[in-house]
Amino acid sequence: MTPLRTRALCAASLSVVSTLAIGETLRVATFNAELEGDGPGLLLRDLTREDSDQIEAVVRVIARTSPDILALQGIDWDYDGAVLNALVDLLAASGVSYSYHFAARPNAGLATDLDLDGDGRLGGPGDAQGFGDFTGQSGLAVLSRFPIRTGQVRDFSGLLWRDMPGALLPTNDDGTPFPSKEAQAIQRLSSTAHWIVPIELPDDTVLSLMTFHASPPVFDGPEDRNGRRNHDEILLWRAILDGEFGDAPDRFVLAGDANLDPQDSDGRTEAIRVLMADPRLVDPRPASAGAAAMPDQGHKSRNAHDTVDWDGIGRFRVDYVLPSAQQEVIDAGVFWPAPDEPGHDDALAASRHRLVWVDLLLD
Repeated sequence: MTPLRTRALCAASLSVVSTLAIGETLRVATFNAELEGDGPGLLLRDLTREDSDQIEAVVRVIARTSPDILALQGIDWDYDGAVLNALVDLLAASGVSYSYHFAARPNAGLATDLDLDGDGRLGGPGDAQGFGDFTGQSGLAVLSRFPIRTGQVRDFSGLLWRDMPGALLPTNDDGTPFPSKEAQAIQRLSSTAHWIVPIELPDDTVLSLMTFHASPPVFDGPEDRNGRRNHDEILLWRAILDGEFGDAPDRFVLAGDANLDPQDSDGRTEAIRVLMADPRLVDPRPASAGAAAMPDQGHKSRNAHDTVDWDGIGRFRVDYVLPSAQQEVIDAGVFWPAPDEPGHDDALAASRHRLVWVDLLLD
């Protein structure tokens, strides 16, 4: 790792950094921490009890990598922000202070009165706008050391799937809308959320953090509802950059969980390849020693670039931090230390996903 700003990689030596100077680096990260609870309020209970091995590991992973801006997935949303505040307090106690944070109600668990998944029943988690047992389950959050212009956040979560340019809407065998015309009339595209979050940087510029968590492209039927939705959730960012939904952001970082590997997923892999090939983005190709040390799976993608390890399915690259092309990348990585390195056990205990980070030069 070669950042211009020395970073502490163990909690014991962490120092809180709230300002950066020109010529130093800005670390932007994404992390699907998989902290969601099985019911409303359960994650808050676990955060306040401070007796969860997983939560402790998540806090240590974030403390070791010390991002300046963190796009977080897999954290429950609540109206009062109590869950996010509790996590911020735990991080502060571990030496990582985030003075600014943002979360809004996601589509996950947002109930409807229609059969959206086509199983012939109503009221299940698949009938919510995004899969979930309760409103806000497994939402998104943004943590930042720098001011967030919350009043200028652009939230695309209400966009109907059918309003996506070139939408790959699912159909039945006879060509009629799946699961119904009525369902497609209300179905939103975002399974969790799509946000553009403006953050004020010390160099007097604004960085637009573009963040999301796409649907897994599996767990459906021959209509390929989830595969099609995942495809369109990913390519919504390209439509936004094309100006299809208003002014496109200038200086930005796209950070989130696409749930799609560019080579080896069962989904429509062309979606992430098209996005990563866009000249307005740069792929720093972050890697880790831990993934590189894992047994070969026969995948087309290199082991070192994997960011998730799913039991019974394997390892894939599904988590991304993609800066806009005009920014200078100093370093990048996936927090997955080798088995004999500090932090290895924390990375595995925290989540099946690994934290992915990129260091950018402030100019």
